[in-house]
Amino acid sequence: VQLVESGGTLAQPGGSLRLSCAASEFAFRNFVMGWVRQSPGKERDFVAAITQLGGHTIYADSVKGRFTVSRNNAKNTLYLQMNTLKPVDTAVYYCVTGASWDIANIPGKYRHWGQRTQVTVSS
Repeated sequence: VQLVESGGTLAQPGGSLRLSCAASEFAFRNFVMGWVRQSPGKERDFVAAITQLGGHTIYADSVKGRFTVSRNNAKNTLYLQMNTLKPVDTAVYYCVTGASWDIANIPGKYRHWGQRTQVTVSS
């Protein structure tokens, strides 16, 4: 399993970013995918997850209405569109897989993690 995140950078409050995760070495379309983040000095927090065909999504309350998770199974790519960014969104973001849907909101249940990408929200 290989997961490679990209798109993290410095953004201003109120701005937008789109993270991407290029997946390889496994059958991407058969797996629940998710995003987890970790802010400095804090534990890893669930952000969002999406079912295999993209028909269902779940979000942490802190990002609901601002972030959108999506996937393109033809391109083996997972996305996280982040709008109305806040300084509290500053974190490293991980692309994850390997958990079933019923526990997709529990970071520790994911078996496979990407190398992460840094998002910094600051003026």
